[in-house]
Amino acid sequence: MKYFIAACLVTLVFSLNGFSQEKNTTHKVEKGETISQIAQKYNVTPYDIYQLNPDAQGGLKPNSILLIPKKGNAKKTIAKVITHKVEPKETLFGIEKKYDVSNEALKKANPDLEKLGLQIGQTLVIPSNTVAKTTVSTPEKVVYHIVFPKETKYSIAKKYGITIEELEKRNPEIIPNLAIGQKLIIKGTAPKVAVVVPQKETVKPIIPKVSPKINYIDYAVKPKETLYSLSKMGGLSQENLVNLNPALANGVEVGMVVKVPESASFPQEVVIKKAYTLLSKNSNDRKKLVLLLPFNLTKIEGDTVNSITNRLRKDKFLNMTLDFYSGALMAIDSAKSIGVAVDVSIFDSQETKNSSNISTLHQQNSLESADAIIGPFYQNNVEKTAALLRNSNVAVISPLSKDIGESVPNLYQTIPTADALKRAVFEYMIAKGGNIIAVVDKKKESVSQFIKQNYSQVQFASLQENGTLSAESLKSLLVKDKMNYVVLASENTGMIKWTMSTMMSVMASYSLELVIFEPNETLDTDEISFENLTKLKLMYPSITRENESAEALIFEKEYRKKNKISPSTYATRGFDVTFDTMMRLSQGKSYQETVDSTATEQVDNKFEYYKKPDGGYTNKGIYILYYDTDLTIKEAE
Repeated sequence: MKYFIAACLVTLVFSLNGFSQEKNTTHKVEKGETISQIAQKYNVTPYDIYQLNPDAQGGLKPNSILLIPKKGNAKKTIAKVITHKVEPKETLFGIEKKYDVSNEALKKANPDLEKLGLQIGQTLVIPSNTVAKTTVSTPEKVVYHIVFPKETKYSIAKKYGITIEELEKRNPEIIPNLAIGQKLIIKGTAPKVAVVVPQKETVKPIIPKVSPKINYIDYAVKPKETLYSLSKMGGLSQENLVNLNPALANGVEVGMVVKVPESASFPQEVVIKKAYTLLSKNSNDRKKLVLLLPFNLTKIEGDTVNSITNRLRKDKFLNMTLDFYSGALMAIDSAKSIGVAVDVSIFDSQETKNSSNISTLHQQNSLESADAIIGPFYQNNVEKTAALLRNSNVAVISPLSKDIGESVPNLYQTIPTADALKRAVFEYMIAKGGNIIAVVDKKKESVSQFIKQNYSQVQFASLQENGTLSAESLKSLLVKDKMNYVVLASENTGMIKWTMSTMMSVMASYSLELVIFEPNETLDTDEISFENLTKLKLMYPSITRENESAEALIFEKEYRKKNKISPSTYATRGFDVTFDTMMRLSQGKSYQETVDSTATEQVDNKFEYYKKPDGGYTNKGIYILYYDTDLTIKEAE
C-alpha cells in the first residue's frame, strides 16, 4: 500500500510538472536538508523555491518533492529579490533596521528563522519594499520582558538575540541602572506611548581625531556599576569606553579591570575607602615575620594514610589551623608580588589549651629578632609568648582568641570583645539620634545591668508577672518622627515573636528597627519569620562582613583556583591578619607606630586598634549590619 501511494504521488507531481517542464526541475528532499542548502545547490534563492512551493514554508519533510526553477527562469525572480549573508555579531534587529523591514516580514520570507534562529553564514531573503511596506502597515506584535533578580542587561539582550545598545535604545530608562520588576520592550512599539526622538539627539557629535595625549589607569569594576556610570566617571562616551575596553561589549561584570583616563572622577566613597583601607609599600627595609601555628605534627607523624584522613574529618581544630594557614600563604604571595620586603618563618607551636613549645622555639630560633609574631591560637599561649618577648617589644598578634585575658604591653588582640560589640551598636544608635527601647527578659539580668550602667538614656519596656512582654508598655515608649530602635535580649521564642508582632502592628505609624547585639540562634529557627526580620530590618554588630567588592571577589577567585575550594571564614581571616601585618611592617615604622596612627580594612575584617588602660591593644573594628528587604545583608551607613 505504501508503494502504491508513493507511486501515485510521483505520478501526480510529474503530471503537474509536464505543463512547465521546460521552465522547472524537481528535487527530492533528503533528511536534514534545509531550503538554504537546496537553493545553493541549484544556484537559486530560497525565495524562488517558496514561490513554486508555498507549502514548504511550513517546513520540509524527507522524501517530499520540490519544484526548482531552472537557472534561466530564476534570473527573472532574482532581479526582484534581495539576499543578505549573516555576519558574526549581527542581530535580527540590526538586519531589520538595515533593510527597513519588519520582524514578521523577515520571518515570513525565511521560515527557518522561527525554528533555528539566526545562524552565521546563513543567506536570508529580504522582502521587497512593497512587501515590507504592506507588512509595516500592520502594527508589529509587542514583546515585553519583566526583569527578575540577578538578571543583567547583557543576559537579557543575549536571551532575545539583540545587543545591549538596542535594548537601551528601546528602554532609555535602564541606561543608568536596571531595576528588578521593570517592564522592558524587546520588540515592537508599546501602545499609547509615543517615543519621539528629536532629530538633534540622533546626530552624533564629531569627535576630533587629534587630541592631547591621555594617560590611562586600571580600574576594577564595583558592584552595581554600569556602562553608563563607568563612562560618566571616565568622562567618555559609552562608545569610546567600549572601544578602549572591547570586553565591555559583552556586558559589565564585577571585578573586571578596565582602562579609564587618569583624570577619571572616582565616587567619593571610593576615595574615602582608599584613604582608610589601603596601606601601600613605603619602605625597602627588610622585616621579619614569624607565624606560630598549631599543626601538632608530632601527633600525626606516626599515623597511617587512613588515620590521617579520619583525623582531617573529625579534628575541627586541625581543619581550622589548615584553613588559616592556606589564607596566610595567599597573603604572603600577595604581599611579595608587590615587592614587600618581609622574611616569613612558620613554626609548629604544638599547642593545646594549656601547653605549647614556644619556649623551645624561642631558644632555637631567637624569636626576639622578629618584628612581629602571629600566633599562637590559644589565649593562654599567646599571652605567654607576649610576656616572653616583652623586653624585646616584639609585637605579638593574637589571631583568633575572643578572650579578654591579661594585658601585656606588646599583645594585640585582633578579635573585638563582646563588650566592644555592644558598645559599637549603642554608639551607632545614639549617633543617629534614635529613641532606644530595651526588651530584656528576666534571664538576661547581666544585659540589663550593662545597659543601665553605660546608657542611662535607654528606656526599658515592662514585663508582665509571667515574664512576657507588655505590648502596651512597648507601644507607649515609641516616639514619632524618630527612628525607634528596639533592642531585644531574649532567646525565648514566645518573647521574640510577641515583640516582633507588636512592632509589626504599629509600623504604619512609627519608624522602627529591631536590634540585637550578640548572636541569637532562636532567630535562625523556622519559628521566626525571616520575612518579618527583613521588614523590621534586624540590625546587629559583627566582626566580619559579607564583602562583594571587586577586591574580595578577586581574592575568592584566586583562592578557589589555588585550593579547589571556596575560602572558609578561617581562611579569609588568615589572609586578612597576615596581609595586614605585612603591610604595616612595610611602612618604615614599627608595628606599634602604624597601629597608633592607622586603621585598616581587608577582605572581611577591620583592624582599628586602641590602647587599653591597663596595657596592650585590642581591636574595635566592627561592622553594623542589617537585613534588607531585598533579602540581603548590608552594612548600615
